[in-house]
Amino acid sequence: MSIFDEDLFLKGLEQRKATLGAEYVEKNLAAADDFTRPFQEAMTSWCWGFGWGDETIDAKTRSMMNLSMIGALGKMTEWEIHLRGALKNGVSQDEIRAIIHVIGIYCGVPQALECFRVAHRVLSAQDQDT
Repeated sequence: MSIFDEDLFLKGLEQRKATLGAEYVEKNLAAADDFTRPFQEAMTSWCWGFGWGDETIDAKTRSMMNLSMIGALGKMTEWEIHLRGALKNGVSQDEIRAIIHVIGIYCGVPQALECFRVAHRVLSAQDQDT
């Protein structure tokens, strides 16, 4: 018996690939084993199918919200992944800077500095790719 709805999973898979990139998502799913696969499937269904699949909030706004929340939590590996996705979803460098300012105000300067470090690295790499 599956722990997720197939339609919601497929919707989530499409959303996840659109934001994070097909290569990244396929690599994560391929690396899943019997221990981690149920979580990958549930997370794809719930987070990406149910959450991101709700069209009430557009992808750019949702990306901005995620950067704020993940930055507040200090989960920098996920913040970097979602920063790359936010750029794909049309979030500008000025908007990223403003988000980091809010993180600094509400979560502290050290956390804002961590976000700036990651953002600088990602944005510099992006500039080199163009």
